Parts: sequence; C-alpha cells; structure tokens
Amino acid sequence: MLNSSKLDKNLFLLLSIFMGVIIITSNYLVQFPINKFNLQEVLTYGAFSYPITFLITDLANRRFGKIKARKLVYFGFTVGIILTLFVSTNFEDIISIRIAIGSGMAFLVSQLVDIEIFQRLRNNAWFIAPMTSSVFGSIIDTFLFFSISFLGTGVPWATLALGDLFVKLLMVLLMLIPFRILIVKIRDLNVKTSF
Repeated sequence: MLNSSKLDKNLFLLLSIFMGVIIITSNYLVQFPINKFNLQEVLTYGAFSYPITFLITDLANRRFGKIKARKLVYFGFTVGIILTLFVSTNFEDIISIRIAIGSGMAFLVSQLVDIEIFQRLRNNAWFIAPMTSSVFGSIIDTFLFFSISFLGTGVPWATLALGDLFVKLLMVLLMLIPFRILIVKIRDLNVKTSF
C-alpha cells in the first residue's frame, strides 16, 4: 500500500500528465469549427476539452494548495507551448504563430487567476471555489486567446469567442460533478493510507 507522500507524488504526476494532454488536445481542436447546425462561425471543438484544465488545476489546488497548483500550471504551460510550437505551429503562417502565443498567454493568465480566486474561496461550500474560479478563468482565457489569435485577421473571433465561452461555462457546471467525486476519492485514499 502506498504511503501518503508517495500517493501525493503519484497524484501530482498524474494531474501533470492530464494537464499536458488536455492542453495539446485543445490547441489542436480549436483549429476546427463545428460545421453542424450552422455553428462554424460560433464554435470550435476546443471549447469542449479546454475546461478540463480548470478541473485539473482546481483539484491540485484543493489537494495541494496554491503553490503546487501553480507548479502544475507552469508545467502545463511549458509542455503545452513546447509541443504546440513543434507539433501544430506552422511558422510560415502568422495565424498559427498567433494561436500558439494566444494559447500560452491565455492559459497562463487564466489559470493563475483561477488559482488565486479558488484560494480565496476555498473555505466556502465545496462548489463555490471551483465554480467561481473556473467561470472567471474561462472568461479571461476565452477573450485573451481569441483576441490575440484572431484580432484583425478576418476570422470572426468575437462570435467564436462568445460561442466558445458559452460552451465553457456549461462545461464549468458539468465539471463540478467529477470535481466532487474526485475530491472525495482523493480524501478516501488519504484516509486509507494513514492507517
């Protein structure tokens, strides 16, 4: 049976890996508008995967506190930027470069704001901190990403941003379910390892 310290290291590693995977997936999916139901000017597939980053950050913040949550964000930022630059960035296409820059800036700023808001609200009812911090983080992320990536390019970034934000806010509400389940599971694992 794992002791608590080993469990925490494994959990942090797992959250770090998930963070990197979600960032890479979202950066790839944001390039593809949803071409069904006339949503191509309003929504990309990245809107469905990206809110999971806030779930991961909030789990780390709840379990480890804001200092380790920041480390997780810096890790995710580094992995996301490196892999995005080398995997999906076309250096001959200015929009591709702007997407990489916008993604990195939006991620870093929104996640750090999420951590601070979560930290201030962590002693309220269990759902207040993750819901509030993720809503504000999603708003900041959406408008930073879309404006840096697409402002002045002819891409309908404002409508894409609003559609993206709407889906992210719905996802924030849905992410409360796995947040609650996972926090209870993590707490139960810690109780079992303390014997």
